[in-house]
Amino acid sequence: MHKAGFVNIIGNPNVGKSTLMNAFVGEKLSIITSKAQTTRHRILGIVNGDDFQVILSDTPGIIKPAYELQSSMMDFVKSAFEDADVLLYMVEIGEKELKDELFFDKINNSKVPVLLLLNKIDTSTQEQLEEQVQYWSEKAPRAEIFPISALQNFNVIEVFNRIIELLPESPAFYPKDQLTDKPERFFVNETIREKILLNYKKEIPYAVEVETEEFFEEDHIIRMRSVIMVERDTQKGIIIGHKGEALKRVGVQAREDLEKFFGKQIHLELYVKVNKNWRSNSGQLKRFGYNQK
Repeated sequence: MHKAGFVNIIGNPNVGKSTLMNAFVGEKLSIITSKAQTTRHRILGIVNGDDFQVILSDTPGIIKPAYELQSSMMDFVKSAFEDADVLLYMVEIGEKELKDELFFDKINNSKVPVLLLLNKIDTSTQEQLEEQVQYWSEKAPRAEIFPISALQNFNVIEVFNRIIELLPESPAFYPKDQLTDKPERFFVNETIREKILLNYKKEIPYAVEVETEEFFEEDHIIRMRSVIMVERDTQKGIIIGHKGEALKRVGVQAREDLEKFFGKQIHLELYVKVNKNWRSNSGQLKRFGYNQK
């Protein structure tokens, strides 16, 4: 008997969804920072065994959209309800509500199994944990509750084993050696964007999109040329920094991570361009892979 299915991770921003998926997959597919709205796309991570294939889906954190990009991000979350065989609803210790109650109604009325993962329990006391388990048992009576720490890998294998139990009998959906549905350039873009999130403050990281225009793989080296898009000229100056030092720092950090990811030497060229108000432009959002409509 072979089992296979789609397991979709949803929850508020910054509760640890990307950390959990990376722990399941054993690879850094989703970028992780302490800032909200780090994940913008729906990213698949595929875990294969002899008799199973688990297709995990990391989604953007649930928010009430303020502009077109955020609306597109929430479309990815909505789509996660449509093809799930198992839903993982992730909350953290101390959390009491979803940013959008309509999504919570969907979770409670879901026809597929829901595992409610109470994350970051390594930051709580036993008393807090018991109070939270009681709260969520009443709030989501249909869900199975698992206290976990995605960062410390606590109870993660138990959740994974339960997922396999719940999956339907099915042949594999993807080749058994496939790790994700995204192309290599996507991970180059995301790695650079992660370094921007880590190195810049305020609005700058959220006004940035990255596009890899060239990707040439040779025997021992991969040569890449990537463009960082910003919305305004002032943002371009901040990204580049004094004498180009800020941009150089991003490039060095991204190259180090990409060499680990690809297992090869990386030559990375970074440029910065102004793409005015791209976050509110449906044509630009489609170009960057956001608009699904």
